Amino acid sequence: MVEYKLVISDASKSYARTVADPQSAGFLGKRIGETVGGELIGASGYTFRLTGGTDRSGFPLRPDLPGARQMRLYVGDGFGFAAPRAGMRKRRTFRGNTISEDTVQINLVVDQRGSKPLAELLGASAS
Repeated sequence: MVEYKLVISDASKSYARTVADPQSAGFLGKRIGETVGGELIGASGYTFRLTGGTDRSGFPLRPDLPGARQMRLYVGDGFGFAAPRAGMRKRRTFRGNTISEDTVQINLVVDQRGSKPLAELLGASAS
């Protein structure tokens, strides 16, 4: 059974929601940057864009790393590493850009709005 924690960002508000089977099956195999329909999570009329996530070990999904594998990359200042000194680089672990069973959290951004407010559809309070 696959379960994901969704963090949905809508302008200045964010909503958290947990989805399990069969809803979570719609996210398997999707990549960062793809869009998903709001029907998967009960927000009909909305479309969401995947912007990132985290695996079960806490490693971030990296958009430019293909597949769902875990890999150690040598990175400089930027995504996943803030260099304390100019020119410093370090080896960090990342997960690929594809949603798999190892993914725990998925970050979504509202791409297209529906007729009802998102807070009403999700039945959750904003944080």
